[in-house]
Amino acid sequence: MMLFFADTTMALAGIGMVQTVLGLGAVWKFARHARQPLPPRQDWPAVTIMKPLHGEEPLLEQALESFCQQDYPRYQLVFGVQSADDPARHVVRRLQGRFPHLDIVMVVDPTPHGENRKIANLINMYPSARHDVLVIADSDVHVTRDYLRRLVTALEQPQIGLVTTLYSGVSPQSGLIGTLGMAGISHQFLPGALVARLLGRQDCLGATMALRRETLENLGGLAVLSHHIADDAVLGHLMVGQGLRVGLADTVPATTVPETTLRALFEHELRWQRTIQSVAPVGFILSMLQFPLFWALLGVALSGLAGWALAVFFVFWMVRFLVSRGIDGLLKLAPATSLLLLPVRELLSMATILATFRKGDVKWRGQVVQVTRMTYRSSPAMQQATLAGQPLLKG
Repeated sequence: MMLFFADTTMALAGIGMVQTVLGLGAVWKFARHARQPLPPRQDWPAVTIMKPLHGEEPLLEQALESFCQQDYPRYQLVFGVQSADDPARHVVRRLQGRFPHLDIVMVVDPTPHGENRKIANLINMYPSARHDVLVIADSDVHVTRDYLRRLVTALEQPQIGLVTTLYSGVSPQSGLIGTLGMAGISHQFLPGALVARLLGRQDCLGATMALRRETLENLGGLAVLSHHIADDAVLGHLMVGQGLRVGLADTVPATTVPETTLRALFEHELRWQRTIQSVAPVGFILSMLQFPLFWALLGVALSGLAGWALAVFFVFWMVRFLVSRGIDGLLKLAPATSLLLLPVRELLSMATILATFRKGDVKWRGQVVQVTRMTYRSSPAMQQATLAGQPLLKG
């Protein structure tokens, strides 16, 4: 019987290896397209970048500065906080002093709108947005100088209503925790998102969301997102419900991995997994198959450390390492993890997935919420989209 279970887990590991190799192929295809130069043009539309802020996070100034250095003819930056005492205001003031030629607006407004504080912040910022192309970007995103050009190019493709981006991880420290966090983003999330798109999914990845003002207002405005923790997923579903597509820009920003303890990293990833579980429960369950080293290790244990099982594990380990290095090379990323840490990274990922089956509280930026699955409708646009199964903020 134990041999049967060992064979089964090794088969699951094999499925994970197939997905791993498919992920590398998807990254290769994406990188090949991203290397192509943008066509020359002069008539770039004006853009407003909206960045909700909360506190002075690690690498915050470097991340915001990258948005001040865009190779783009005309754009506005709107930063927003919900407290006059928020230390992020000092960072914005320094940027205003260093980039006086830029149109930078600082909004301070504590007005609540629903339970999603990020969306409430954006609603308060929205009246200050001057342009019709809107880019909503998280505070911890680091971008290249051609970021806006590539977003706008993707947004102007036929039937595209919303543009998002992949992202990699960057850590302010070089220790174990930062390395594990970066590897989870760059070597698991990123190729997995590309494979999902190859299979037909049109997920919106919330680090960047670009759309036209008219499109947003036709959906009911930012208010339709104010009670949802997964506002990016809801916005993507709304677009698809309106017959529009979610485009993927050929640029890869980086997001900061701020955690310095294993507990903090675990809680961050647990919040992420619980949100995914509520948005796409079937995909969430299937995501367990993307960890071949976990399943191979389990197979080794169930086989009683059989030689054949150990051999399979070590082969898969080497292939997984080569794929990780291949992703780093194709996307010009700093190596995110070492050979020895790859099994540790997969064990941590499976631990967070298994932990989601306990209570549903989510901790994020000092706010404790409960993720539930239910239908929420507040506008004609949302009624047409039928958002059954979207996660809501509760309490």
